[in-house]
Amino acid sequence: MLYGREHEQAAVAGLLAAAGGGRSGALLLRGEAGIGKTALLDDAVARAGAGFRVIRAAGVEYEAELPFAGLSLLLAPGLDRLDALPGPQRRALETAFGLGDSSTAAADRLLVGLATLGLLAELASEQPLLCVVDDVQWLDRASLDALLLAARRLQAEGVALLLAVRTEGGASAERQLGLPELRVSGLAEADATRLLAHRAGPDLPAAVRDRLLAEAAGNPLALTELPVAAGPQPHTAGGLPLTSRLLIAFHGQVTGLPPATQTLLLIAAAEESGELDVVLPAAAALGVGAEQLTPAEESGLVTVTADRRIAFRHPLLRSAILQRAPHHQRLTVHRAIAEALPDGDRRTWHRALAATAPDADLADALERTAVRAERRGGHGGAAAYERAARLTPDRDAATRRLVLAAEAATEEGELVRAEALADEAAGRTDNVLAHALLDQVRATAHFWRGSYPTANRLLLDAAATDIESSHAARMLFQAFHAAWYAGEEAVVAVLDRLAVLPLAPDDPLAPLARHLPAAVLPALGRPAGPLPPVRESAEAARRAGAETPVDLVQLCGATLILGRDEETVELGGELVAEARAKGTVGVMPTLQFFLAEAELFHGRHADAELTAIEALALARDTGQHQWVSQLSALLAYLAALDGRTERCTELATTALATTGPQTAAPAAGRPWAHWALALLDLGQGRAAGAADRLHPLTTGPHRHHVCATRAVPDLVEAAVRLGTPDRAAEPYECFARWTAAADRPWAEALRLRCQALLGPDELAEPAYRAALDLHTTTHRPFEHARTALLYGEWLRRTRRRTDARPHLHFALETFDRLAAHPWSARARTELSATGTPAPDTPLSPQSPQTPLTPLTPQELQIARLAAQGLTNRDIAAQLFLSPRTVAHHLYKAYPKLGITSRTALASVL
Repeated sequence: MLYGREHEQAAVAGLLAAAGGGRSGALLLRGEAGIGKTALLDDAVARAGAGFRVIRAAGVEYEAELPFAGLSLLLAPGLDRLDALPGPQRRALETAFGLGDSSTAAADRLLVGLATLGLLAELASEQPLLCVVDDVQWLDRASLDALLLAARRLQAEGVALLLAVRTEGGASAERQLGLPELRVSGLAEADATRLLAHRAGPDLPAAVRDRLLAEAAGNPLALTELPVAAGPQPHTAGGLPLTSRLLIAFHGQVTGLPPATQTLLLIAAAEESGELDVVLPAAAALGVGAEQLTPAEESGLVTVTADRRIAFRHPLLRSAILQRAPHHQRLTVHRAIAEALPDGDRRTWHRALAATAPDADLADALERTAVRAERRGGHGGAAAYERAARLTPDRDAATRRLVLAAEAATEEGELVRAEALADEAAGRTDNVLAHALLDQVRATAHFWRGSYPTANRLLLDAAATDIESSHAARMLFQAFHAAWYAGEEAVVAVLDRLAVLPLAPDDPLAPLARHLPAAVLPALGRPAGPLPPVRESAEAARRAGAETPVDLVQLCGATLILGRDEETVELGGELVAEARAKGTVGVMPTLQFFLAEAELFHGRHADAELTAIEALALARDTGQHQWVSQLSALLAYLAALDGRTERCTELATTALATTGPQTAAPAAGRPWAHWALALLDLGQGRAAGAADRLHPLTTGPHRHHVCATRAVPDLVEAAVRLGTPDRAAEPYECFARWTAAADRPWAEALRLRCQALLGPDELAEPAYRAALDLHTTTHRPFEHARTALLYGEWLRRTRRRTDARPHLHFALETFDRLAAHPWSARARTELSATGTPAPDTPLSPQSPQTPLTPLTPQELQIARLAAQGLTNRDIAAQLFLSPRTVAHHLYKAYPKLGITSRTALASVL
């Protein structure tokens, strides 16, 4: 029975009821040791009863650096259903659990999380699923990341995910996990008194009772265990923290057991799974028989579960047993466990925990464990490489492993650890390549902290050393990324170096190294070689063996810099489809950002929003804070286009606030966010606000960014409306040079529009007319309509109302079709001012405009794919959802579209 937990039990009951009705959900219980989290988990399992399938696991401190240890234990009951997963997801999970071919490519971490979602959905296909994970603070990071990703995507599978985390100890103790949380606190005095009376009996003297209540401070475990430890005369243990007193209480209970039983309990505590098939052979090797488990069972400290595992009465008991054991005894136990395990990473890990001196063979085995950890897409490679280095007798080999540990720590986002390892390794070697790689580690840390000039300089210096050109090329590509945020001069310096890098013609990076300077330098007013079509460069890179789509990402982004938007749409679409098919999902937010930009510029606003929304979810799932910021800002711009003021402001605020952990860098999406807010101002007639945002954007250190370049026409319009055209003079000159280099009709049309606005007045009309002529040759409906609107306004001001009307009519019709409501309002006002009644005001931005408007973006995306004939399982594989969630969204879409079946989708869409 639980005392005083009605609120928490109600929350858990709600989670279970939702899962029973087919709706998934997650809840994280957070609180101090002994506060009752595990009891609530046990109560949830009991409440679920026979109506739920239950799977359960817990984090173990010794397993915190062994990738996927917790997840493999949790999902073990569902491994017979792996064949139901899409191929890339199945292979990723098999690789993560060491079930697949070790020679295959590394598993994408996001794909492992998606496979976890798929397997949870499969386990819930016949009855609701309760998934319980205790001691999350000790769960290995790879397992935790996969579970969190699955939790964020659970929708209509009938899965209840219930987790508990202790507020002290472990890397995840106070980490915000992005799940609904319930803070579990101490019991009220009346409930604490009832629990103590139940535990200690009614005859407890009042003085003892009051002292125990004061010591426990409402902690249920303390109220349960301290009376046992204290006996008739409680002892406060010198004012130690409550957790320490609880550990001492457990120490006392274990100390009263026979020594052989204590040894067996230590083996069970150190062996993460509690499997009798491992614990008992390890105990036998130390002269302890299975019968020694009986005293621990009789005392209630442990139970043996139906699947032959030893389960401790409380997770803190495991910690107490491990802490009380002398160091030499823990070493002996780890050695015995290693001998009882089959060959594999768990055996190697326990051997490492038992090691007391350098051991070349063990170090080699640990390095193999590290390589497998990286291949499995999990964290833990850095820890294994570092431990291998400590056990390596040879100095040079140990240094090499420290370099690998530093690189792995960088990949895992442990920047402080990476820099410390890099400094240690650098002090041990004179090898040029090693120092270059270590500078790359330091540069990555500086980049994520926002020290872009420092990161750029480190990478340029590393690339200038006597290392192979292929290594130098990758460092220069990374330097280009840092330079992009450091300023134009830094970009030019990197590209100049890249242009003269002596790469072999058959090097996979050679086509990219040629294309990048040719695509970017002319946009900065610098000479460069001829720019081949991006498809030509991409195909050359593929033929040379480039890793796709990862190696082609920068190609996709570079095409936007000089205005080759149509090439970005084509290449970006292909690379996104390739990433889906291959399962290289981690690169998709980057690719989709570039694709959404190009779709936006082409006036495909709905497509751009669908692309960006999916990319934003993937970026959040993978912790790619840079792209969370960028994509939030891009979506803010799309919201500004159609006048969704609150959404625009909310998304821009998110973009500006998203910098990621361990960084003081300005938000990556800052330029796009400021353009979005400026467009919102401009569309709603606030020219001063627009100009104040756009002037620093188009003249500051980020003026070479794609959005800053394309924002210049907006600055020109805002400045002219304010009567301060000089504010736009310098940005316009830069824009004019860019349009000449871009050599695109739509770009020249925008330049002519700027020229018409800036005057003189007698040259405005031919500029407007020339711009409109060029607009008709390209598909840029939004910009075409804006030019028509500005020309119509100019004609009306010059008292040529009849001439103005057709242009204003065209602008209004286009803005209405694009649902660009602020611009529709402007066009409608101007048309009325010509003396011609404007058409009726359309519905509000929140109201239906077409049969598709009521659909959410996800419903629309699913409906489109279903209309193409894809099955629910095919759609789920494409969109990284479960088939049941796909079906759920389709059934919600049908009534909104006025149809009753899938067969009618094609005609409606």
